[in-house]
Amino acid sequence: MQLARIALLIAALGASHVQAGMFDDEEARRQIKDLTIKSDARFDQQGQAQLDLANQLQRQSEEIARLRGQVETLSHELETAKKRQQDFYLDLDTRLRKFEPTAGGSAAVDPASGGNSPAADPARESKDYEAALNQFKAAKYKEAAWAFSAFVKKYPDSSLAPNAQFWLGNAWVAQRNCAKAVEAHSVVTTRWADSPKAPDSWLAMASCQQEMGNPAVARRSLETAIAKYPNSPAADTARQRLKTK
Repeated sequence: MQLARIALLIAALGASHVQAGMFDDEEARRQIKDLTIKSDARFDQQGQAQLDLANQLQRQSEEIARLRGQVETLSHELETAKKRQQDFYLDLDTRLRKFEPTAGGSAAVDPASGGNSPAADPARESKDYEAALNQFKAAKYKEAAWAFSAFVKKYPDSSLAPNAQFWLGNAWVAQRNCAKAVEAHSVVTTRWADSPKAPDSWLAMASCQQEMGNPAVARRSLETAIAKYPNSPAADTARQRLKTK
């Protein structure tokens, strides 16, 4: 009888251990399943985040490409506008010279002889000026700068001297040498302040000064163009520029 009780007890204990083992396995499987679900969810989130980041980078790349295209378009339009303006000045210069007197500057006095030296040759002046202008038209700006500088030195009192000095400044602008350009145009605004080229020289100086990082000086140049030449086309341009600053 005693042995039977012991056998039953042992059987009961074994069954409980088997049942506990079954419960442990089920719990482990459940936990593994939960971990798998959580891991999958985490991977899905990371994958979506990476996809969102890739899409964002793609959109930014497209936006940069679009902006670069706009910059290139605006740069081209600016260069085209500059070319049109330059062509306009060249054409205007040619037209105006047809109405300007062809006589040279006042004859210089020769101290040794006490008389006047021979007057400058108007035909020679015109030819030299035209040669320099043709260099500029051909985009040979270095040669044009040298030619216009030589013209002003050779014919300082010529009626074409202010024009030559003006184009000397523009030749330096075309060579991206703003310091030389400002120097050249400032001669027009001081020595030949009454020249039709003077207002445009103020504009050219303002553009160079702005490019050189001197916006305050550029503004003063624009304001000077308006104050000195209020009814000139250059003054109208200066007013428009000041509105955008």
